[in-house]
Amino acid sequence: MTKPPLTLYLAAPRGFCAGVDRAIKIVEMAIAKWGAPVYVRHEIVHNKFVVDSLRDQGAVFVEELDECPDDRPVIFSAHGVPKSVPSAAQARNMTFVDATCPLVSKVHIEAERHHAAGLQMVMIGHAGHPETVGTMGQLPDGEVLLVETVEDVAHIAPRDPSKLAFITQTTLSVDDTTDIVAALQARFPAIVGPHKEDICYATTNRQAAVKAIAGQIDALLVIGAPNSSNSKRLVEVGRAAGCRYSQLIQRAADIDWRALKGAASVGVTAGASAPEVLIQEVIDAFEDRFDLTREIVETAVESVEFKVPRVLRQAG
Repeated sequence: MTKPPLTLYLAAPRGFCAGVDRAIKIVEMAIAKWGAPVYVRHEIVHNKFVVDSLRDQGAVFVEELDECPDDRPVIFSAHGVPKSVPSAAQARNMTFVDATCPLVSKVHIEAERHHAAGLQMVMIGHAGHPETVGTMGQLPDGEVLLVETVEDVAHIAPRDPSKLAFITQTTLSVDDTTDIVAALQARFPAIVGPHKEDICYATTNRQAAVKAIAGQIDALLVIGAPNSSNSKRLVEVGRAAGCRYSQLIQRAADIDWRALKGAASVGVTAGASAPEVLIQEVIDAFEDRFDLTREIVETAVESVEFKVPRVLRQAG
């Protein structure tokens, strides 16, 4: 039977970013150095396939430090942790490695710098997301006010409206964040912003690539986990840019082929914590069903690399 024709637009960049790549390497190198089990506080990155793969190698994932024994290494996830967590690990004389993405650490440093200058922080982020919890936990209670939407800006009550600065979660929608920043600046004209925006290069690049293909596709599939902030933002960006059928899938088995019936063109991208093997799995699934034409739409070239901590580069 003849396969129907379909053009698959592959957004580039897509998939793993430098921070995710570094975090996964940290877990693998820790297991190689200290043997299994190595404990990881929270999912190292938000992707089930990655977490299951590391679990098979000897990683044990826990939610809190008190679930870890004193005598085994513990790794803190790429999203960052409140200051209280490494302090508790030090108090217990634990071996720990911080896999916080350097671009998240940059936001932590920024928050501390503003706090030292006497400014109260406003954080643009999602309540309960590990990165937001970690960033807010760099400063004493009450020093960081969280806003999630433009509407939230009207309801915050800072200590001194003339002494404010803002920071953001690194995985937000660029467009939504721009609107929230504008609302903050309108209400608090003296508010201080970051020298360079906090939304990371990988989030920005992946959203730009989706915008570039959204107008020429009938459907968009975003490969990523349901708890992955940057993946969910890609779905939203696709819809906002004009692709009404914009869906998050974890892997090829999640594709709703009935919904794609009659589509002539489909876009594929992947969140920053989705591995290439899952992207290839989706491409292969389309290859099986369609007479496929592939189009790569590249809007940026990424060459960022982050070193792993020195403790893992030193011989055992």
